[in-house]
Formats: sequence, C-alpha cells, structure tokens
Amino acid sequence: MAAVRRWRPWALVVLLVLLAVLPWGVSAYIVGVLTVAYYFAVYAMSWDLLFGFAGEVNFGPTFLIGLGAYAASLLDIHRWPVPLCVLVGAAAAVVGGAALAVPALRLRGPYFGLVTLVAVLVLQQVIVIFAGITGGEIGLSVPDVLAVDANPNYWYALAFMVASGGILVTLSRSPVGLILQASGQDATETAALGFNVAKHKVAAFCVSAFFSGLSGAMVVFYEGTVSVGSVIDLALGVQVIIAAVLGGRRTIYGAALGAIFLILANELLRPLGQLNTFVVAAVALIVILFFPNGFMGILGRAGERS
Repeated sequence: MAAVRRWRPWALVVLLVLLAVLPWGVSAYIVGVLTVAYYFAVYAMSWDLLFGFAGEVNFGPTFLIGLGAYAASLLDIHRWPVPLCVLVGAAAAVVGGAALAVPALRLRGPYFGLVTLVAVLVLQQVIVIFAGITGGEIGLSVPDVLAVDANPNYWYALAFMVASGGILVTLSRSPVGLILQASGQDATETAALGFNVAKHKVAAFCVSAFFSGLSGAMVVFYEGTVSVGSVIDLALGVQVIIAAVLGGRRTIYGAALGAIFLILANELLRPLGQLNTFVVAAVALIVILFFPNGFMGILGRAGERS
C-alpha cells in the first residue's frame, strides 16, 4: 500500500504533462472534445463535494451552472471585461446558491433534492419569460471569447480543471472536509459533538456553487453562446450526477475521471445513433451496481494488487 501511495503523485504529474502536450499530437476535433470534457469535469467535482462529503443530493446542479453562465453572458453583452464577467458569474451562482441552500438545508429526507430540482425548472421559466433580456429558448451570443484557436482554449480548460480539482481536494481533506464527511454520515452525532452542521453544509453548497458558476461562465466564453439547452437542461444535470458517482464518491478526482469518460464515450459512440445513449447508460449502470466505489475504487484495487 505504501508503494502505491508513493507512485500516485508521480503518476499524476506524468499524466498532467501528457495532457498538456496532447494538442500537438492529436486533431483539433479531439482537442475540442477534451476542452468540453474538462469544464464538465469541474461540474462533476463541484457536485461531488456536496454529495460525497456532506451527503446532500443536489438534483439541480444546472441551476448553479446556469446562474453563472447567464450572469456572465449578460454582462459581456454590455461590454464588461471578460475576467470580471466570469467572476461576477461565479458570485451570482454563490448568491443564488446560498439563497436556495439556507432554507432548503433545513428540510429533511428527499426534500432538499426536490427543492434543487424545482429551482432548475423555475430558472428555465424565468429565462423564457424574460426572453427580451435573456434570449429565451434561442439563447444569447456573446461578443467575446477566451481564445480563437483550439489549443489555447484547451490549455485554459485544462488549467482550470487542475486548479479547481486541487482546491476542492485540499478542502475535502481539511478539518472542514472531515466535519462535512462526519455530518454526511451522522448529522445528529456530529451536532452533538458541538459542530454547526447546517453552517458547514451551507458553506459546502456555496463552494460547490462557486466552482459550478465559474465553470458555467467559462464555458460561455469558450462556446460563444449560452442557452437553456446548453447549461440548464435537466439532462445535463443527470449527466453531472452520473459522472460523479461513476468516478467514485468522495474522491473529487474520480468525478473528473467519470466526466471525461462520459464525454469521450458519447463522442466515440456517436456513429451508433440512438444506441449511443443506451450503451453509455448501460456501462454506467453496470459500474455503479457492481463497483460502488466507481473507477477510483477499481484503480485503487488494481494498484494494491500490483
């Protein structure tokens, strides 16, 4: 086991170096697919912080993603600087997430998840109703992008994923992360030890909201457009949840692995047409049923045997 722990950091460094130089050896198409996958990975890692450690199921991750994406888009249309648009988008997700989490986390059982799901539907309707501002179902085109060329966009996304993952992993291993994990396993006992469970869960939701909104805002400036279908669709939220569970709960890195797997699998199997979704869903179901710890659990056991 000690040997496995020693080689893991080196393996991660080697992997990151390979990913950094990858654009020079593959087609622009693959670079574009991976760029999307890296942003999607941040969605999944953000979700895993709340579910994996705090034990709260957020069925509406696209509520937070959508707030960040639309806030950034609307500001960019009014010619705000792109970095400021991205930061304000993240802040909008945090404010909206806190406004939702403070009352919702007081609920017990499945009600928190239902509230987050309804929040997505409400946001969708708000965007449609105020179509004169938001573009409605058609969406908006933003005048600015992060970069025109594929390679710089790829490196932006990779750096963002790595930095976000590093921060989220550090937080999960901090005393705050341990308290979150304890509250997720037994909130009553954790509260009896003197910890404010509700405060820590709200904080976790806000951190999750920050990275979700930040990623949603950056995706807008990569794709150049934003719409209900691209950032607030319920199907996108389901994919985020599947990616996090598929990669391995309470791992953060596993959520990124699951996200990249889903995006690549969908692209590779695109020639199958309608069977594409069925095959990917079947593989995900098999992994979840027979390998509850996900890809990271499989990799961990393989490493121990070696």
